[in-house]
Amino acid sequence: MKSFYITTAIDYANGSPHLGHAYEKVLTDVVARFRRLMGDDVYFLTGIDEHGQKVQQSAAKRDIQPIELCDEAAGQFKELCESLNISNDDFIRTTETRHKDVVRKILQDLFDRDEIYKAEYKGFYSARAEQFLQEKDMVDGKWPEIFGEVTEITESNYFFKLSKYQDWLIEHIKTHEDFIFPRFRAKQVLEFLKEPINDLCISRPKERLEWGIPLPFDDGYVTYVWFDALVNYISAVGYGTPDFEKYWPVDYHVIGKDILLPPHSVYWPIMLKAIGVEIPSSLLVHGWWSINGDKMSKSTGNFIEPSEFVKEYSVDALRYFLIREMSVGQDSDFSDELFTNRYNSDLANDLGNLLNRVLTMTPRYCGDTFPARSVDEEPEKELEEAWANTEGKVVELYEDFQFHKGLELTFAFIRSINRYAEQRSPWKLAKSEDQKDKDTCATALSLMAESLRRAVGLLEPVMPETTARVYELLGYESDAAWLERLKPSDALTGAKVGERVILFPKPQQEKK
Repeated sequence: MKSFYITTAIDYANGSPHLGHAYEKVLTDVVARFRRLMGDDVYFLTGIDEHGQKVQQSAAKRDIQPIELCDEAAGQFKELCESLNISNDDFIRTTETRHKDVVRKILQDLFDRDEIYKAEYKGFYSARAEQFLQEKDMVDGKWPEIFGEVTEITESNYFFKLSKYQDWLIEHIKTHEDFIFPRFRAKQVLEFLKEPINDLCISRPKERLEWGIPLPFDDGYVTYVWFDALVNYISAVGYGTPDFEKYWPVDYHVIGKDILLPPHSVYWPIMLKAIGVEIPSSLLVHGWWSINGDKMSKSTGNFIEPSEFVKEYSVDALRYFLIREMSVGQDSDFSDELFTNRYNSDLANDLGNLLNRVLTMTPRYCGDTFPARSVDEEPEKELEEAWANTEGKVVELYEDFQFHKGLELTFAFIRSINRYAEQRSPWKLAKSEDQKDKDTCATALSLMAESLRRAVGLLEPVMPETTARVYELLGYESDAAWLERLKPSDALTGAKVGERVILFPKPQQEKK
């Protein structure tokens, strides 16, 4: 059985984790958890890109070795994954032997087949982007800020015959509509490919850059960082071994829009085509986060530290906001006000208050276990119909990466449970001496708990700790498959009611 293989872009060692990194990890994790819940054998890879000129320069400024800087960065990104409850199966570093061996194997193979040649290059070079540029990369006669300082250089280097595959790539994108999601990003790539592309310089002279993987056929050069880094997605799953077929091709590769062109949509598929490896099934391209309406920047203080934010609130609160607030593929904005409003309204008031009601009223009116349901009147039927109109739609939305809409529907159902509680008013029914009212009270509390159980089941890919905690408080245990657990049942009847808790304390409560 082939695994469901999902990867993130590997993060560069020359920077610290920020909100954009956090979102990409969480989004990929949500997809991975959802596919596991759907029964897939998931393999989830993330990691860090450790070679290149910027790493060498930063290490030199600090008077440390490049590997020391990389060790620090790897620790930071692993800590980010842990703090966000990311369920990755592997974390690759491009300084690992398992990766470097594959890079050199591929380089030698391409060189032996004349896919790599040596030539003199004269042109423009961006140290910040670590890439050679063309005059067409200018905007209004100037180099865009993303390239930093651009210099003109002349040197001998090795080149990969990228242009040889341009027509094939154009045809593949046109005939495989699922290759780039969302589809409008594919139009951007095709627009880029309207102009002839140059062959790719895949080396750097050691006299200019030592921190890289030496070319196997010329030890006077090291490998260009993008040619090195893009290989990690196959080196991590055993390229060249029998196990490789189990995982490859990658089902979804999750990246930010800034690195779609040209690395992941042009260099990578052509590299794979040249070595006879099937290209990724799909590139899942997400947008950017701004902070308070402006570009993220540490230097200006417009910056969110994800790990610190998790400590102040909770990991699931941050995960929920990131997935609820951004439509996959589009940009979104983060602010304390937006987060607080979403936290208070959805998590504290809707979900937290519902759980509090169930855990408070059930033992007060029905004892320490959840009662059976014996009443089935219009309010109960309406709530069950609301669930029937929610469950399948949410699963379908998740399958189409419309997680924000799935969460919106789920919380609409949670609000319908709260409306049902108001309609039935167990606190009033409990005061009645009439047996019918007592039965209705028991039914209402039981159905509220059961409906809550199903609702948090839908939240599991996004808020796994919350789902597990609510299950525990409801006394719910099951080995059934996820879709089975979402179905109505009497599984809570007789289950012990947990102690009352405040699942999502409001910030003002924490400060008192």
